[in-house]
Amino acid sequence: MVSLVGMAQEQLNDYKYIIVPKKFDGFKKVNQYQTSTLVKYLFTEEGFQTVYEDELPNELNNNRCLGLTANLVDDSSMFSTKTGIVLENCNGQEVFATPIGKSKEKDYKLAYGESLRNAFKSFNTISYSYNGKADKTEPVTVSMKNDVKQIEEKPQSYEPKNKQPMVQQEATRENQSYKDNRPKPSSLKSSVQAPAVSSVVINAEKSALGTLYAQEIPNGFQLVDSTPKIQLKIFKTSLPNYFLAEGEAKNGVVFKQGEKWFFEQYVDGELKTEELTVKF
Repeated sequence: MVSLVGMAQEQLNDYKYIIVPKKFDGFKKVNQYQTSTLVKYLFTEEGFQTVYEDELPNELNNNRCLGLTANLVDDSSMFSTKTGIVLENCNGQEVFATPIGKSKEKDYKLAYGESLRNAFKSFNTISYSYNGKADKTEPVTVSMKNDVKQIEEKPQSYEPKNKQPMVQQEATRENQSYKDNRPKPSSLKSSVQAPAVSSVVINAEKSALGTLYAQEIPNGFQLVDSTPKIQLKIFKTSLPNYFLAEGEAKNGVVFKQGEKWFFEQYVDGELKTEELTVKF
């Protein structure tokens, strides 16, 4: 048992990312029963860098072999929900599989949540730590008659033809600016600018909602907790990092100042400010 756990940990340590589909095979809807949200959350809790399949960072987009793709195994029957997770590398080879977790809850959302959490108990004996192996490139040996040379492949660098960025943005406690350099079909120039943020320190209470995870929706995001339950829906405005917010008996605004996010609303005629912890 110890030997098998050691081998599994060593294999997982070779990979930098876990890629989570927003819709698992066999499901009709995106994030059905909130399975994708929960799987991403559980891998993140285990110390993995976890991303959705359509939101890959540049290095993973250029080299899919840096990550493992999480596939959901669903062996559910009429009387019980049975799920597990299989991790496959960029060649479609299975690297790790959890045991099947079970649940007899009748509500599908609760059942899939319980069975997946039970499946993830197998990670309790694994201490993941990326070893950097996937970032290393082996030298290529080229034989030319008796002359043996070792050529180290250098990563290709890309330099854009237009060195001016399409969007220039600064968001600090002292300054907040936004400049759109994209070409416009009209000669009219937009006069909308983000208002300067003062240096006044915001007196805010730490939110009791805990860490919230942002999921993209039309015109904004929904912020879910680890349950996972939707706590707030935030909608884009003409200003960057400034959203209109709606929730259960909650209406206000969510905005970013410096590196922190805040939620403001009026409660009994008094302005209340909460500091949020949001992960996008």
